[in-house]
Formats: sequence, C-alpha cells, structure tokens
Amino acid sequence: MRYKLLGNSGLRVAELALGTMTFGEDWGWGASKEESRKIWDCYVKQGGNFIDTSVNYTNGTAESYVGDFAAGERDYFVLATKFTLARRQGDPNAAGNHRKNMMNSVETSLRHLKSDYIDLLWLHAWDFTTSIEEVMRGLDDLVRQGKVLYVGISDSPAWVVSASNTLAELRGWSRFAALQVRYNLVDRSVERDLLPMAKAFGLAVTPWSVLGAGTLTGKYNQAGSEPRRNSSASEAQLRLAETVMAVAGEVGHSPSQVAINWVRQQTAKAPTIVPVLGARSVAHIQDNLDCLTFELSLEHLQRLEAANPIDLGFPHEFLASEGIRNIVFAGTYGLLDGRHP
Repeated sequence: MRYKLLGNSGLRVAELALGTMTFGEDWGWGASKEESRKIWDCYVKQGGNFIDTSVNYTNGTAESYVGDFAAGERDYFVLATKFTLARRQGDPNAAGNHRKNMMNSVETSLRHLKSDYIDLLWLHAWDFTTSIEEVMRGLDDLVRQGKVLYVGISDSPAWVVSASNTLAELRGWSRFAALQVRYNLVDRSVERDLLPMAKAFGLAVTPWSVLGAGTLTGKYNQAGSEPRRNSSASEAQLRLAETVMAVAGEVGHSPSQVAINWVRQQTAKAPTIVPVLGARSVAHIQDNLDCLTFELSLEHLQRLEAANPIDLGFPHEFLASEGIRNIVFAGTYGLLDGRHP
C-alpha cells in the first residue's frame, strides 16, 4: 500500500480506503462482527489506514465495530464518517445538513467510535434546504473545537461544492479537502462536471460503487449463488461486463481488480483518486486489494472506455467543437501553448 495526500491538505491516506457499509447485519445483508474483523485485519495488514463509515450505516453498528477494531491504535487510523442521512425515522431534525443534525450526528459518531475526534467528516448528501453558509460555518466550528480535523462532501452537485469552498475561502473557514462520488465504468456521469471541479479545486476524490453494484464482477453474466445487490442487470451492463472479463483474462487478474484499476488510473481526470472498497467477506477484500499488484495498459484503458463511452453533453461538446473554438480563439487555438485544462 502506498499513500496519498488528501487533496490540498497534508493528511496521508492509503491509496485504497476500506468502506464499512457492510459491517453489521442490521440491514439483512452485511457481515457479522467476526467476518468484519477479518476484513479489517486483511486491509490493515496491507498497510491500509483510511476507514470510511457513516453514522447511519447498519443503524450505527458499523461505526461501533470500527470503534472496537481501532481501539488501542486510534491515532494510527484516519477515520472518516458522515452526517446527513436519517438516524431516526419520523424525526425531521435527525436528518439533513443543518447545524442541529450536524452537531448531534457528530456527538453520536464520537460515542460509537469511542474517540474524541473525527479525522474526516463528510457531508453525506446535499439536502437542498440548508444554506451553504450554515453548513460551512457549522463545519468550521467543529474543526475549531477539535472534534473534526478535516471536512469533505459527498453526493452533491458540482455547483454546491464550488460555491461552498469559495465562500469558505473568502470567510477564512475550513474548506472541503475531498469529494466522494459514485464512479465506475457503468456510470461515468461525474466526468462531466464533478471531476473537473475537483481537479480545479485540488480535491481528493474517493469513488464508491467502483464495481457498479457488482455488475462489473461478471456474476450477473453467469448462473451462480454469489449474492447480488440487484435481481438482474441490463443488456448494456452485461455487454460491458463481458469486456471487463475479457480484459481480465488477458492480464491474468479478476474482473473486480480490472474494474477497480480502471477507476484508480483515471488520474488525468482527477489527480488524487482513492477508491473505497466494500466487501462482505475476507475473500472479497483480499481479491480487491490485489489490484495493487498491477496496472492496466493504455490500450486496455481505452478499450474499456470505448465499451461505454460518455456523452459530455452541453456545454462541453458545444465548446469543444471546432467551429466554436475557431470563434473563441480567432482561429489560433492550435497555436496557443500553456492552455489551462
């Protein structure tokens, strides 16, 4: 395991993060505490230090397991947790981005984690009701209190992240250091605005669902008893999985490792990418971690992208067209050196 800086901060995190949404059986499909511990030990043995969890994962069980597993070595680990999603159904203030839920969620997480600080606090999802100013001031208060060291944002529009960091910089508040998004070969939509925004602001990107909810492992292309998130996959997803499996056969690695490495190697789109690995068994996490033993060739990367090309849409396609570039640059675009991305 190698390490990367978390965005513009000096925090060192492992190049792969361990996701813990599978820790606990409260939701009917996760791992037992014994199996979760094995997954944890396998990841840590490889040099992993970056743990991703949330206050609401498996009704708090995931955070509690993390707190137990990190006991005695708390300062070694970079514990990242999230607030926003409901902690209690029926309570309108036990969910959302507002200050009351933010503060109560952090106190709940600290109890679960058996810690007096959180290394990285993610805003889990934008609620479209709380103001950006309230969110950023509340997060800055937590940093100034020492309860949170760094802040990040997940599952939110690019304009929200941009406005938030711009306001924070203007006010001298803590800025987001990282962005968490769904990103995989099945869904490349973040390449339109979120990844370019992260690159411009120097944000680390921690993609989740890098296996496309399991479709890229190839298990939907064949009969078997392997647990499945969905009942079936679309024809397009099955064809894409066939390409992943073909590349896997050529490089002598599993389809899962190929899918993870495609995401891991998208550094031209976002310089710091740290995939979040989720697993329900130690065999799964070991297979995923073995992606670190190789890299995909440029030819393989291009072949995988060609299997599911992305339409960037307006205004990206419009502005990149030869006619518009000719107008914008007075016919000198090809003569201009040092162009900004």
